[in-house]
Amino acid sequence: MASLHLLDYLILGAYFAVLIGLGKLSAKHAKSGEGFFLAGRKLGKVYQFFLNFGNSVAANDTVSTSSLVYQHGVSGVWVGFQMIFLNPYYWFMFPWYRRVRLTTMADIFEDRLGSRRLALFYASFQIVMAVAVTMAFGNLVSYKISSALVTKPETAWTATEAKSVSDYRELTRLELARRDAPLSAPEQAKLAALRDRKARGELNSYVPALEPWSFYLVYTVAVGFYIVLGGMTATALNEIFQGVLILILSLMLIPAGLQAIGGWDQLGASLPHAKLDLFGASGASDFTGWTIAAVFFATLLQAHAMPHNMSIASSARNEFAARFGAVAGTFGKRIVTVMWAFCGLIAIVLFSGANSLADPDAVWGAMSRQLLGPGLLGLMLAGVLAANMSTVAAQAMAVSALFARNVYTCLRRDATDEQVVRAGRMTLVVVLILGVLVATKLSDVYTVLQFAMTINVPFGASILLMFTWRRLTAAAVWTAVIGSAVINILFPLAAQHIEPLRTSPTLTVRSTDASGRATPVYFEAVLRSDPAEANSALVGRGRLHTELLVLRAVGVDVVKTSAGGRLAGRFLVDALLPLVLLFSVSLFTRKPAGDRVRQFFGKMKTPVAATPEADRVELEETRRRPDRFDDHKLLRGSAWEFTRWNKTDTIGFAVSCAVTLAIIGAFLALLAWVRS
Repeated sequence: MASLHLLDYLILGAYFAVLIGLGKLSAKHAKSGEGFFLAGRKLGKVYQFFLNFGNSVAANDTVSTSSLVYQHGVSGVWVGFQMIFLNPYYWFMFPWYRRVRLTTMADIFEDRLGSRRLALFYASFQIVMAVAVTMAFGNLVSYKISSALVTKPETAWTATEAKSVSDYRELTRLELARRDAPLSAPEQAKLAALRDRKARGELNSYVPALEPWSFYLVYTVAVGFYIVLGGMTATALNEIFQGVLILILSLMLIPAGLQAIGGWDQLGASLPHAKLDLFGASGASDFTGWTIAAVFFATLLQAHAMPHNMSIASSARNEFAARFGAVAGTFGKRIVTVMWAFCGLIAIVLFSGANSLADPDAVWGAMSRQLLGPGLLGLMLAGVLAANMSTVAAQAMAVSALFARNVYTCLRRDATDEQVVRAGRMTLVVVLILGVLVATKLSDVYTVLQFAMTINVPFGASILLMFTWRRLTAAAVWTAVIGSAVINILFPLAAQHIEPLRTSPTLTVRSTDASGRATPVYFEAVLRSDPAEANSALVGRGRLHTELLVLRAVGVDVVKTSAGGRLAGRFLVDALLPLVLLFSVSLFTRKPAGDRVRQFFGKMKTPVAATPEADRVELEETRRRPDRFDDHKLLRGSAWEFTRWNKTDTIGFAVSCAVTLAIIGAFLALLAWVRS
């Protein structure tokens, strides 16, 4: 940590002091279960804005966006930016979670389908996934940024570290030489071996000085302290403080980066136009229009299943606070995503040729280290920690509620409210520790990001239909979840450990990208079994893309399909498969209990009243007459529960669409300005 200035340490110390202070301030509001998990359902529009903004803006978003833009050009921004098209839909979606009047997302499986087993399964699955993917992923990214900020001087390198950097520099030299003239046979063999070593993660462009366990310990203790003390109230207060820091860190690098490369004009002059193609129409990027559409479709379905949706929306004072916070908070995320994209474009100019980075995930940290001075570096570290902590806190609170309300109460049905809160607090400690342990086993941000973007699609599709289609059955949900898990999770991860599959000539086939490089098709990576032997057998490594095998089985020539087409095909299969299973199985299994369904949809059509007392009166009337709002349905007499829009629905949707188009238009205008 010697590369940090005293001023940086002071800023970091002040940051942690504020976190702990806000946690202690919130402790008095977190005595009851509703107070601890949902902040008493009293959070207004401002709190909801920062809760949604902080939860949606994570350190991994910062890194993944700048990293993907650095690798693929500005079209790489669509992995995260495509969610801008969801904002108008959020205007309708988030009031559902407030109207359902539950505590956790798992509760809806019991409330709507009468299946406590499904509720328990969803809770258990989400706890595992939140720890193994969301929280661990955020931890990994925070460490990658921070370790790129704090590096060893060359005088402190070990022989192994020096060899790793030296070989990376040689790889870069050969890649540049290959563009100008054909390489000799020995150089080609050396280049192939070095590429293979880079794919294995053995080459580095810098040596981090930050030890991962020490890093994880400090910030995990900090985030754990304030959420264990104050629950959702502490999370909301800290989101306001951390949201300001996130905005600062998103702005810091752009002016410094532009100054370093010679100004705005130099950015356009130094970048090929293909790198400035937002929609990937040039063919130089994996993110084409089809890819964007497929990713959006999968994301739309998955958005319904996020466990924090219920905890955040249910903590709102009323429906308007829930929907305003969701839409405005995520619009804030779209704006800072544009800033991150420009950081990635600046990084292409800064770190190209001999200065290119071995690990693209280190872009943000490398830029910060190069461009920021004492004090600003500490502020950047605080901002990175804030971005991660805000997301981890919201996820940890959702997981805590899932365990305490849906797992612990199954084991102890007579548990008191105080015991449930205590179980929730202990769960927070456990999941934060597990998130650190799993983070030490992860390596590649992009791979985990793709996994995280589809893992909840079957649950998301199920929850969407729970809200909109009376005919959905519990059997169909079980089938969709298990069938999709086999295709998307179990088999893809197991295949990399099955020798006949790893070495299969069919599965280890490679295609050629636009720059002439060999790229894997079915596996995440395809390497030589012996790095020292250029003609050794090919071996698959990482995730096996089972979705492509499904497309191959129905006649699609996957190998000849472009990289963008294969990526689009994977997301399309992940999105369509659960829908096909849900509809087909529902039509051939017993209908759900009629009275339960009527009560559920009656409640969903009952607006949340201004006070808890008035709301109880309205719900009691709905219990007696569950069909009293059925005249609001668009398709009366059908199994579909779409309702007519009111004035608030119409105005909010129109404004959301206008803001969406304005942000995209401003983004395109800025890119056109860079090109001109």
